Amino acid sequence: MIARLAIAALMVLSAAPALAAGQDERPALGAAQGDVARPAHLIPLSKVIANIQARTPGQYLNTTMGDQGGRPVYRIQWRMRDGRMAVFTVDAETGAVLGQEGG
Repeated sequence: MIARLAIAALMVLSAAPALAAGQDERPALGAAQGDVARPAHLIPLSKVIANIQARTPGQYLNTTMGDQGGRPVYRIQWRMRDGRMAVFTVDAETGAVLGQEGG
């Protein structure tokens, strides 16, 4: 029993420095809508999603990172209120919507 507690304590202590430094293993996009582990020069995904929501009511589904013309982009999958699907391509550095497929 004491050995199990000692092992558990070592596991927690070994993970603490990485967690304190913000180096957890969550993906850059997803769980916290992209605001975790995002490079500082990129617009927070939560702001991009709020901008799309204000212009196109619907439901956020998914995001992937990509590249367009040498610039980083978010590709945001969106379900509109009427059920149609759309993918918005958004410049990840400026937040400008570059295009929309579908919808």
